[in-house]
Amino acid sequence: MSLQFINAEKRIHDSVVFPSFDLSIDLGKVVAVYSSVNVREQLIELLLEKSKLSNGEIRIGDSGISENKTKIGFYFLHDGLYERLSVEEMVRFTKQLYTSNQSIEDAIQTAQLDSKRRVKIKNLSFSERKRVQLALLLMQNPTICIFEEPDQNIDLESKRIFISVLQKLKLDGRSAFILTGNMESAVTAADEIFRLDENGLHPVHTATDEDKEIEDSPTAAESIVPVRLEKIPTKVNEKIVLFDPPEIDYIESNEGQSFLHIKGEAFPSVSTLNELESRLLPFGFFRCHRSYIVNLQKVREVITWTRNSYSLVLDDAEKSTIPLSKTKMVELKEMLGI
Repeated sequence: MSLQFINAEKRIHDSVVFPSFDLSIDLGKVVAVYSSVNVREQLIELLLEKSKLSNGEIRIGDSGISENKTKIGFYFLHDGLYERLSVEEMVRFTKQLYTSNQSIEDAIQTAQLDSKRRVKIKNLSFSERKRVQLALLLMQNPTICIFEEPDQNIDLESKRIFISVLQKLKLDGRSAFILTGNMESAVTAADEIFRLDENGLHPVHTATDEDKEIEDSPTAAESIVPVRLEKIPTKVNEKIVLFDPPEIDYIESNEGQSFLHIKGEAFPSVSTLNELESRLLPFGFFRCHRSYIVNLQKVREVITWTRNSYSLVLDDAEKSTIPLSKTKMVELKEMLGI
């Protein structure tokens, strides 16, 4: 076992950032935790404050987090690179700092920085700087790598390199722990995905298109007893991501495509708005407009702009405002008993 969280939790005064949870990250696995910026920052702070640097290893005690002589490397959102050094000098400095036996050439080649090796850090593009971070991480030779928003704002080539580095880590029997607020990043990179918020840690279920084809085959259909699926499917890249209805803030239809809005992100749905309305009605959802369905549990305010213009303000981080049609306003009042 590479890294294990045991009863890890974070509170700020009387506010729960995330409650106690357990999570094991095994060798050869890539695990992602999808969360808000605040949760991610507090989780990283928890990791760092429980760590003690000794002989190039981050050793984590048993208060909230435990490890078994595991060497951990961090890849932070902000790179902390030395602007005046060249790429090669930066990699060489890291090799000396960690007394690493890793090859400088291998690290530079893996990050595909050979043509930039003599370029100073300050003259690199943002994506090239992130690739330097990958090279430095490889030079540390960690057992487990912790990535904070690893592919945020980087170009497609750098994303491809990042994915290839993850595959290399897995083949070498190492592990990666990704902290991100982007579900697409989590789905693209990870073997297992979890959502961490004030309600705790929950697995995010995904299925590839190949899995779906197997499920839809006649043989599979004959052997499976039909059950009511309460999760709502969306598609992210080549995977199907399943959400519990209470997670959904609202649903919007735009040019014939339905989108689920969840914690500030929009996910394309495989169902029409009418189909979603029918499925979500038992969960407290309301068709507030011809193009919108809202989770009534997320509504904080009903705003009257004019005699014929209304809006709903949601209790989410963005304080999202969605339209409420005049006819639906009457229906909503009846539902609320006002």
